[in-house]
Amino acid sequence: MESSLVPAALRAPFQGRTWRGFLCTLVGLPLSVLWFSLAVSLTAAGAGLLITFLGVPVLAASLAVCRGFGAVERARVRALLGTDVPAPAPVRGRTGGAFSWMAAMLRSGASWRHLLYAVVHFPWAVFSFSVSLALFTWGWGLFTYPVWRWVFPAYLGQDGLQLYGDETHALYLDSPFEMGVTCAIGLLFVLAWPAAVRGLTAVDRFLVAGLLGPGRLAERVTELESDRGAVVDTAAADLRRIERDLHDGPQARLASLAMDLGLARETLASDPGAAAVLVDEAHGEVKLALKELRDLARGIHPAVLTDRGLDAALSSVAARCSVPVSVTVDLPGRPVAAIEGLAYFVVTELLENVTRHSRARRASVDVWRSGGRLMLQVRDDGVGGADPALGRGLTGLAGLAERLRAVDGVLAVDSPAGGPTTVTAELPWRA
Repeated sequence: MESSLVPAALRAPFQGRTWRGFLCTLVGLPLSVLWFSLAVSLTAAGAGLLITFLGVPVLAASLAVCRGFGAVERARVRALLGTDVPAPAPVRGRTGGAFSWMAAMLRSGASWRHLLYAVVHFPWAVFSFSVSLALFTWGWGLFTYPVWRWVFPAYLGQDGLQLYGDETHALYLDSPFEMGVTCAIGLLFVLAWPAAVRGLTAVDRFLVAGLLGPGRLAERVTELESDRGAVVDTAAADLRRIERDLHDGPQARLASLAMDLGLARETLASDPGAAAVLVDEAHGEVKLALKELRDLARGIHPAVLTDRGLDAALSSVAARCSVPVSVTVDLPGRPVAAIEGLAYFVVTELLENVTRHSRARRASVDVWRSGGRLMLQVRDDGVGGADPALGRGLTGLAGLAERLRAVDGVLAVDSPAGGPTTVTAELPWRA
C-alpha cells in the first residue's frame, strides 16, 4: 500500500529489474566482444580454407562454438531479464560419425542464426553499454553533486565542477543555485535511465528470442505434436465416456428387458395376467433405453446438426436447458463438419456449466464469423468465479481449452466473483 503512494517513475530507479537490466547491458559488452572476435576469426579461417578440405571442419567448429555462445547468452537473458528462451534442437548427424555431424552442422539454420547473432549483437552491445552507463554516471553523478562537491576544493584546488574555462576565465558550479540546477538536471537523467534500460534490454530480448531460439517451423512442429497428443487423449476419453454411458444406461436396461421378456414367455401359458404385466414393464424399459440412446447420440453428433446446421442444433440445446437461453447465430454459411461439431460441443458444455454451477436466471449464446475465425460467446448473469485453472472436474473449462488448442482455437473466460460470466471461444473458419 505504501509503495503505491510513491509514483512509479520515482520507484523505477531503485527497483531490482532496473538494476538487473543495467547489469545485463554491462555484462553484454565484454561477452559480445569475445563472441564477435572468436566467431569472425574462426569463420573467416574456415571460409579461407574451403579451397582445401580443412575448411569444412573449421567452419563446422566455428558454428559449434557459436551455439555454445548462444547457450551463455540465453542464460544471461534468463538470469537477468527473466526471459526463458528455449534452446534449438541439438545437431545430430544421420550416421553418428564426424563427417555426418559436420554436414548436419553446416545445414543447420539455427547454427547460422547463432553466427549472425554474434555479428549483429556486437555493435548493439557497444551502443547499449555506452548509453546505459552514460545515463547512469551522469544522472547519479549530477544528482548527488551537492554531496560530493567538497572533493574539488579539498583535493583539486578549485571551487567546484568546471563548466567552462579558458586562459582568462573559468566557470565553476559552486553557488547554491548552480548546485540546485545541476541536481535537478541529474534527477531528470536518473528518471530517464530506467526507461532507457528497459528499451535497450527489450532489444536484447528480441535478438536472443529471434536468433538464438528454435525457429518458427520447429516451434510449430512442437506445438502440433502437443496438440496431436491432446487430440489423442481427448478421443480416448470420449470413447471411455461413451462405453461407460452405454454400459450403465442402455445396456443395463436391455439386459433387464431380456430378462422380463424371458419371464413373460415362461408365464404366458400358466398366468397370462402376470405375463401381460411383465410385457408392459418391458415396454417401459424399451422406451427408457431408446431415450437414453437418443440422448447419447445427441451428445456425440445430433442429426439436427448434420441436417440443419448450428442454428437449429444450438436452439435445440437451449430449449432443453433449465435456464432461459437466447440463441443468435449469424453465419454466412456452414463450416466444415469437424469445426461445426466442435462448436456444438463447446456450446453444449458451456450451457451445461451454466445449469450446474452458475445459479443464473438467464443466458445467451452468440455465434458469428469474424474474418477467418468462428466466434462463440456464452454469457450468463450467475455468480461468476469460473476459472479454467480449477480443472476439468469443476468447470470443464480446462478440457474445452485443450480441445480448442488442438485445432488452433482459443478459449477466453471473463468471470469475476459475483458475475456475470462471459466465455468466448474462437475457432478457425473452414468452409
